[in-house]
Amino acid sequence: MAGKVEKMASIDAQLRMLAPTKVSEDDKLVEYDALLIDRFLDILQDLHGGDLREMVQKCYEVAAEYEKNHDSQKLDELGNMLTSLDPGDSIVMAKAFSQMLNLANLAEEVQIAYRKRSKLKKGDLADESSALTESDIQETFKRLVVDLKKSPAEVFDALKSQTVELVLTAHPTQSVRRSLLQKHSKIRKCLVQLYTKDITPDDKQELDEALQREIQAAFRTDDVRRAQPKPQDEMRAGMSYFHETIWKGVPKFLRRVDTALKNIGIDERVPYNAPVIKFSSWMGGDRDGNPRVTPEVTRDVCLLARMMAANLYCSQIEDLMIELSMWRCNDELQARVDELQLSSKKDAKHYIEFWKKIPAHQPYRVILGDVRDKLYNTRERARQILSNGYSDIPEESTLTNVEQFLEPLELCYRSLCACGDRVIADGSLLDFLRQVSTFGLCLVRLDIRQESERHTDVLDAITTYLGIGSYREWSEERRQEWLLSELNGKRPLLSPDMPMTEEVADVIGAIRVIAELPADNFGPYIISMATAPSDVLAVELLQRECHVKTPLRVVPLFEKLADLQNAPAAVERLFSVDWYRKRINGKQEVMVGYSDSGKDAGRLSAAWQLYKAQEEMTKIAKKFGVKLTLFHGRGGTVGRGGGPTHLAILAQPPNTINGYLRVTIQGEVIEQSFGEENLCFRTLQRFTAATLEHGMHPPMSPKPEWRALLDEMAVVATKEYRSVVVQEPRFVEYFRLATPETEYGKLNIGSRPAKRKPSGGISSLRAIPWIFSWTQTRLHLPVWLGFGAAFKHVLEKDTKNMQVLQEMYNEWPFFRVTIDLVEMVFAKGDPGIAALYDKLLVSPELWPFGEKLRTNYEETKKLLLQVAGHKDLLEGDPYLKQRLRLRQAYITTLNVCQAYTMKRIRDPDYHVTLRPHLSKEIMDSNKPAAELLKLNPTSEYAPGLEDTLIITMKGIAAGLQNTG
Repeated sequence: MAGKVEKMASIDAQLRMLAPTKVSEDDKLVEYDALLIDRFLDILQDLHGGDLREMVQKCYEVAAEYEKNHDSQKLDELGNMLTSLDPGDSIVMAKAFSQMLNLANLAEEVQIAYRKRSKLKKGDLADESSALTESDIQETFKRLVVDLKKSPAEVFDALKSQTVELVLTAHPTQSVRRSLLQKHSKIRKCLVQLYTKDITPDDKQELDEALQREIQAAFRTDDVRRAQPKPQDEMRAGMSYFHETIWKGVPKFLRRVDTALKNIGIDERVPYNAPVIKFSSWMGGDRDGNPRVTPEVTRDVCLLARMMAANLYCSQIEDLMIELSMWRCNDELQARVDELQLSSKKDAKHYIEFWKKIPAHQPYRVILGDVRDKLYNTRERARQILSNGYSDIPEESTLTNVEQFLEPLELCYRSLCACGDRVIADGSLLDFLRQVSTFGLCLVRLDIRQESERHTDVLDAITTYLGIGSYREWSEERRQEWLLSELNGKRPLLSPDMPMTEEVADVIGAIRVIAELPADNFGPYIISMATAPSDVLAVELLQRECHVKTPLRVVPLFEKLADLQNAPAAVERLFSVDWYRKRINGKQEVMVGYSDSGKDAGRLSAAWQLYKAQEEMTKIAKKFGVKLTLFHGRGGTVGRGGGPTHLAILAQPPNTINGYLRVTIQGEVIEQSFGEENLCFRTLQRFTAATLEHGMHPPMSPKPEWRALLDEMAVVATKEYRSVVVQEPRFVEYFRLATPETEYGKLNIGSRPAKRKPSGGISSLRAIPWIFSWTQTRLHLPVWLGFGAAFKHVLEKDTKNMQVLQEMYNEWPFFRVTIDLVEMVFAKGDPGIAALYDKLLVSPELWPFGEKLRTNYEETKKLLLQVAGHKDLLEGDPYLKQRLRLRQAYITTLNVCQAYTMKRIRDPDYHVTLRPHLSKEIMDSNKPAAELLKLNPTSEYAPGLEDTLIITMKGIAAGLQNTG
């Protein structure tokens, strides 16, 4: 027995061995991690018995030994242990390791927040290493005023006039179910409270029980999405972040900005109508390659958002009525109260507070009571239209625009200030005003995105019907000429009896929804795969045809490498059209896509081309007197343009942000950014501070010789990347065999199909599954492929170039960020794991190809470290290094489990001898983990394999924190 107990304690001991030294005084990560894993293993033993727990321990030990010296025999040993499990047990094992990784992530989030707090308590500002990745608003103000000699007034002016607009997109990369995310958030809260200073023994016991309950609840929840989400589900999931963190997070953050301003001597608050932060969404508006987003979905999503906004305001306005019980008010407010008192009002029994007519000596309550009635009607009207398609509440009794909503609140604010009660006005009323300014009546604005080809289809149908030819066949000149003559003319083009395909009807239907709903519901209309001015003019014409009263601004999106190279010329041609220049009134937005450009040409060339395209487009816009806003479509992973926010913003070319940053927050990044109050606060702070700093202290422009060197490197990198991905005849075959790409579709991550066209090869594959698949096998090919060849080329040409590269790394933020992100990916990669996938899944004649890629990986890594001047990966970021070290053994176990499971799925002749099952279910000894098999009765594979595979995919994604 004693031996068993000793063994039980071993995971703890191993966690401590893996990270023997604390990185700093406030490093509690190992402690948090050990506590959560301990609790989890006890639960596992209670539910499934000691044998299974022992098996988990054993696998962990073997994986930890592999991590020490990467001996591939350890992987075989691990493989034999895992394949001998019966189907039910193997699901439990995959679930256990996946759960332990999720717990490790939670421990990390709590540790990061703890470090931040203990730093602020000590009052020491950020140490150098984290100054790069973290930006505190207080520190940024001080840096601007003290080090960069800006006056506090300049800082205040810049801040008041800047905007950060975060666009939430339902990109199919959030692979964790929402039910689990909510449980994770409770585990996080318990962990934080367990470590508060003044906790009593009773509190501690109750919190520990709560912690165990939540860990068990998460473990007992099915990890697998059994049905593909609909766009409405994605939108509801996205909206849940608003009422859970963002709604209260925005006023809380703006208060902190007020405090930071006081500290540099500005005695004013940020005006409530300063558009410091805005939110938009693509959920239910993004139709590019997603046939499930229909006009009806768009209408539903807009009404739902209006209903949710009114609901949030309704619950808050009563608190405000209770708070503003003052009787002194100015004459302006008194006159409005007298006016309202005249209208006869029945008692409203559906309210809990203030349901009778409010007496005149409570003036603020009278005013707010009237606002509350309108909010109530606004909510009910949206609800009725959503459920029945019509409403009997007249529109005039609701709030139809934000001005109408703000006006009575401003009146209360002015009156309180006039009566000497500014302190009260700056409390909840100011917060409320700030919420109304940020969220408006629709909570978030919905962007509409459609592919340019679909607009061509519509116009082709129109010109064919009118008998003037086929729009599709016309040259660009001819198209522009016709579009402009129609835009200047008055004749209607759409007639009711024009024959329409389903696709054409869908595009027109969507634009008609825009015409029918209030204009404040929408953001821009984005055209993907846009190449020519006619693409933009087409949307302008279609909006006019469908009677959109306030047309949406039209935003071309450039994402493939060739499109980015041609983008400046395309923008110049667009601005040369007089009609269009008059129409935009000096403002234009352009979207640049990070993921498709990376898939098309590799990371290095894509990053450099994006940089140059932004510079060029900004110059052209300036020439035409247009203020250009760039909208950055970056993914969560490095391969799709993601990475630490602060660095990414400071690496943008100078003068391209100009106080307006619009950026997508995708998939799993939404959870990492807004999953919890602290995270939400840090996200808002990071974007605001970095945008301010970029504007007031722009990064340097690269020296001409740096540009020349990078131009040369990019050509070599693209050539190398494409020689492997496009020209290698058997690459697609290798990719399909060596990665779980074919199985990816089973994940039910998003509402969008994984491919644009069902047949096609790599080019039609979405960027997300492309990156997802390489991330799973830990080779991360799309991120680094091309870098090695580029470094080699310039060093062979002249060895002095190494000094130039090092100088670029040390002095030029853009180059540094590019290299650092690839270094971080190398730290998460492991060619030994990729080799295991090859050995099990790839046909022997393709083995040399895999071997070649892995040699390239090692060479590239070595050169990259030389350029960065690092001996070891991540030596500049000890915190990240420690966090990865703690996670590696779990991820490795899941990788081995995944590779062998895929082998069993794909190779019918692969036989394994199963040991008797281990799992003892408590309820009844004859019901082993076999119950888990009933969750997926329709699988086309042998029992249990599909679920095991999906759980390993999710676990690895959680462990590497980069799905797609």
